[in-house]
Amino acid sequence: MKIREDSATKWFRLLAYTVVLAGSLACILPFILILSASFSSNESILQEGYGFIPPKFSLEGYEIIFRVPGDVLRAYGVTTFATIAGTAVGLLLMTMAGYVLQRRDFKYRNLFSFLIYFTTLFGGGLVPYYMLITNYMKFTDSMYALIWPSLMSPFLIILMRSFINSAIPDEVVESAKIDGANDFTIYYRVVLPLAIPGLATVGLFLALHYWNDWFSSALFINDAAKYQLQFYLYNIINTSMFVNSIGAGAGVVLSEGIPSESMKMAMAIVVTGPILLLYPFIQRYFVKGLTIGAVKG
Repeated sequence: MKIREDSATKWFRLLAYTVVLAGSLACILPFILILSASFSSNESILQEGYGFIPPKFSLEGYEIIFRVPGDVLRAYGVTTFATIAGTAVGLLLMTMAGYVLQRRDFKYRNLFSFLIYFTTLFGGGLVPYYMLITNYMKFTDSMYALIWPSLMSPFLIILMRSFINSAIPDEVVESAKIDGANDFTIYYRVVLPLAIPGLATVGLFLALHYWNDWFSSALFINDAAKYQLQFYLYNIINTSMFVNSIGAGAGVVLSEGIPSESMKMAMAIVVTGPILLLYPFIQRYFVKGLTIGAVKG
């Protein structure tokens, strides 16, 4: 039996669709503008401004970025390795922390939860952080400097704890204990399979952080061969604003002026492209992971 909608419901639905469509266009149009500008000549951008259709098609921005493809691929490799390794290890540590902190039989769970939350309010500052990584941990010019500092996030630990607490009933854990499973077995065979939406959510946050990170390279990396992609491209764009060469990071000297505007847009596409392709595959888990821990039913 089909339920007839009254006029108020129809108008509300029309208004809701209009708002969603407007929001979607507001998100996608800037990306289309950047994509168009990346395929435009620098002169046309300077003379006519940005447009959704390239006024004069050109690949000069991409040509400069990939003038030394080995360096770009190496920076891609560094960022990809840091993203995969950091996300995998970070997920392992934070899911274990979230599982332990939601266990009612853990005597000090409130104390540790408070200590983790406290770090979101107060921090030691940049100088102690830099001294810890360089002087005490000895991570200068090491891949550890790109991975280790971001493995644990207080917000993501709290998010994972809330998700596990809401999505996995205590009865399931107790049943596994009765069957003789220890804590690691419960974590591996019960908690992780049921926490896939939470894993996707936390994993996406972690992957985005590692992929977009450039500050770690700026602080701790002196070897250009270990630059992350973001910092490598940041060096190119910085140098192009002052001199007519790519600089030591890319090792290219140009005979013509650098097309800085089209190159900026090309860099944005090069950097955001791979991570944009990842999101559609985990979108359904991402939305569920954010909402399921918000209200406990």
